[in-house]
Amino acid sequence: MDQEQLATIQERIGYRFSRAELLLQALTHSSYANEHNGLVDNNERLEFLGDAVLELCVSEELFKRFPDAREGELTSLRAKLVSEPTLADLARRLGLHEGLLLGKGEEHQGGRDRDAVLCDCLESIIGAAFLDAGYSGARALVDRLFTDLWPTEALTPRRKDFKSRLQEKTQKHFKERPIYSLIDSSGPEHAKTYTVQLTLPDGTVYSATASSVKKAEQLAAKAALNAAF
Repeated sequence: MDQEQLATIQERIGYRFSRAELLLQALTHSSYANEHNGLVDNNERLEFLGDAVLELCVSEELFKRFPDAREGELTSLRAKLVSEPTLADLARRLGLHEGLLLGKGEEHQGGRDRDAVLCDCLESIIGAAFLDAGYSGARALVDRLFTDLWPTEALTPRRKDFKSRLQEKTQKHFKERPIYSLIDSSGPEHAKTYTVQLTLPDGTVYSATASSVKKAEQLAAKAALNAAF
């Protein structure tokens, strides 16, 4: 690969390497290195590093963008952004498949268009940028690469549970919260049942029995919502 090709790839990704040999390594598949008797370094170690750096960059950005999102929501958003299909598609749009150095066997087997190969290549480039310019350089690269991929909103919030919905209703109508009391528990330790009594601010009482106090409270709240609101 000549300097012009390397320059083209750097222009596409919006990052210029101080050490161009790192980019060349990031583009070198193990099949190519094997065919050259290991005289050139492949991108497997860079891919390992880039995978970790990318997760941190994406985690930090999502953490900043969605201050009210829960851990599970952030994890789901990150998983989608760093998934193999997403990264492979981004690599194709950047034209990285054109610059890949593949062995003849891998080339003939369609490796230039394989998601796994393209995903690894992109992660390798991020790892190379980290070695070239530290975390700040890699972070800036990820920001540019993901400009059109960052979600504009967190996942659709799940419907609130019965206790939360009932509390909102009672606060609105009575300016007070409902009261939950455990009034009974029975059965052997491995199969206990619990009965909870729910009292609304107007004195109306509902009760429910379940295998845990939390479940009984939810059932009592559901009954109150269905009957009173």
